[in-house]
Amino acid sequence: MAILSAVASKTQFWTYRLTTILKSLKTLYTLPQAKVEAFLDSYVIYDHDWADEKRLIAELGADYQKVMQQKIVDYYSVLNHLCSVGQVEKMYIPPAIDLSASIITNQKLFEKMMCADLSLNSSHKVLDLGCGRGRVASHMAQMSGAHVTGLNIDLDQLKQARKFATGNGLTKKTNFVQGDVNQIPYSFPSQSFDHVYQIQCLFSLAKDLGKTFKEVHRLLKPGGKFGCLDWVSLSAYDPKNDHHASLMKRVKPLIGAIGTHTVDNSIRLLKEAGFEILKNENASIDGLQAPLIQNADKFFTRVTKLIHFCVRYKILPAHFKPLFDRLVKDGEAFVEADRMRLFTTSHYIVARKPPLT
Repeated sequence: MAILSAVASKTQFWTYRLTTILKSLKTLYTLPQAKVEAFLDSYVIYDHDWADEKRLIAELGADYQKVMQQKIVDYYSVLNHLCSVGQVEKMYIPPAIDLSASIITNQKLFEKMMCADLSLNSSHKVLDLGCGRGRVASHMAQMSGAHVTGLNIDLDQLKQARKFATGNGLTKKTNFVQGDVNQIPYSFPSQSFDHVYQIQCLFSLAKDLGKTFKEVHRLLKPGGKFGCLDWVSLSAYDPKNDHHASLMKRVKPLIGAIGTHTVDNSIRLLKEAGFEILKNENASIDGLQAPLIQNADKFFTRVTKLIHFCVRYKILPAHFKPLFDRLVKDGEAFVEADRMRLFTTSHYIVARKPPLT
């Protein structure tokens, strides 16, 4: 029976993966040229940093926040389908927890760890900030029985999230709403949630991280926890070092980072918002994500070569080539920077709003 169960589980997994890949390719096949161009043009925002507002105004105009908002939507509404061709449908490279396992398995391992760290149970209401296609939200709801609300800026991803939750019998345990993490206050009453988490969203996309942390604090009930897995620069990174700066410039568009915070600055802002810190660590083995980044890079590089062949012989439309070329650009820079311990997307913080005394 155990063998049959394992076979059935693997069959279900691969059926889901194949179906997801085909659906994503179909969506990409029918992309209007205007949407292709908007996606490619969206990368301009990752040459910027929230900290340099003068340059943002000079190059994007006084209403630069609306421009940034639209370009973020243009980016993610296509990126989510590109990522779904591989093992990053959840759109994050997880901490390297088990080097013998796949990216998908390491994602599940991290989510299980965060679920335990947040002490989630079936009585809890939880907020997932920047929920993407809702796969993490659904997994957290399945594991814990908690009700998870996902907030995301992109209607395309929210549509995918609702469809997935419905297909997995999680309609009553999940809710997905449109919202921009930079439009504060959010549309929830104070103390609406027992816990909040975010994965590789706020530290790079929040214009004012301190203000965002204060808003999360407002939404949490006393004693509620806030789990963060995110992008930070590390102590070895020297912005005055030309090679370091070059790697940063190349990696930011690859992972969709606008802002970049240090660990110390992130902790300081959390404490100023009223949080106490329970956990503050790089969640990867020996602090290195490189093995998983390299796996993703190798896979998508092979896929891109196949895409080139299919475009050349008119099996696929011409716009597939620039889409996948842009997706895989500078993957090796991310691997190099991670091995040099310059920056990472696997820094993990668990904070808590102090309980009432």
